[in-house]
Amino acid sequence: MKEIAAESLSFMPFHKISKEWMLISAGSPEKCSTMTASWGGFGVMWGKNVSAITIRPQRHTLAFLEKNECYTLSFFDEKYRSALNYCGSHSGGENQKIAEAGLTLVPGSTVPVFQEASLTLVCRKLYRQPMNPAGLDKADSEKWYPNKDYHILFVGEILKALEK
Repeated sequence: MKEIAAESLSFMPFHKISKEWMLISAGSPEKCSTMTASWGGFGVMWGKNVSAITIRPQRHTLAFLEKNECYTLSFFDEKYRSALNYCGSHSGGENQKIAEAGLTLVPGSTVPVFQEASLTLVCRKLYRQPMNPAGLDKADSEKWYPNKDYHILFVGEILKALEK
């Protein structure tokens, strides 16, 4: 993987996130967790290029995100759709789900980077906030949160963009 400037990314974020999906991962290559996500965004905040991700409180990956300063967002070619489906529908112990999905972590990295990813964004947490249901549209609250398990929002500075 080669490092590129985040400003040179030319993908369509709405399609990339909602249709192609991404893996949110935190920890180290030796002990990490990952989950599939189709919600999130990119932009500029506090003068920095940032990602915005949301994670429900019951997700195993949340504990890793809480404990670590950095996380990664990984994007894959369509041929890895079954791996993304697996990571989105199975909860696994550290690294177990990754191996079962047929994915390989790059050794020697300080954060989870997948050999199969076409693009990986390394992000540093800047902000964490549980969603406040009082501030959420009532129809969306009823539709997306019937169990009242509101997401936790994270905003992270994009430190590196790694492209295959």
